[in-house]
Order: sequence, then structure tokens, then C-alpha cells
Amino acid sequence: MTIHIEDLKFQAILGILNFERTTAQNIVINIKIDYNYTDNFINYAEVVSLLKSHMIEEKFLLIEDALNSLSKKLKKEFHLINTMYLKITKPSILPDAKVSVSNLYTFNS
Repeated sequence: MTIHIEDLKFQAILGILNFERTTAQNIVINIKIDYNYTDNFINYAEVVSLLKSHMIEEKFLLIEDALNSLSKKLKKEFHLINTMYLKITKPSILPDAKVSVSNLYTFNS
């Protein structure tokens, strides 16, 4: 099974510039989670809640660090995950472009 969570929008502190450390900015997360569905399932509402709360609480400097931290936290909470594609976008940081970083994570279940 594959869960798709697309265009999850919220505000969080993310970045290394001075103003990014003091003012929350728009963040967009897209994630694709592959897992083996048997009798157990992954609750996508809980995934959304974890993504938002972890990003808001941690106030990451780099998108790369946020991606790695989120992947570890999601795998720990939802052990059924086999692979996940995770993308974080900062849509408002540049006036003429959206900036994103993404990664594909594969876990040995």
C-alpha cells in the first residue's frame, strides 16, 4: 500500500538566516509512504500530526536535517514503513522560486 500526503501546509521556524530563526515561515511537505498492509494500517492523520508537531518543535536550521529527523521519527512510530519519499518546500523564501529538498528513505524491516 502507498499513502500519499500532498501539500501539507503550515508555519514553522526553518532556516539559517537571521529572520528565519525569529519568524515562522510557510512550509509545505509532501510524503509518499510504502508499507505492507496486512491486518495493521498506518493512520495518515497521525502521520500528519507527527510531521507538523516535530517540525514546529524542533526549529531546524537545514531542510536536510529536518528530512533525516522526520524519517527516523516516522519509522520509529510507524514500524510498518518500508520506504518513504519525503519533500520539504519553502515556497516563500525566494521571490521568484519555490525551494525544496527531498530524499528517498529505504528501511530494512
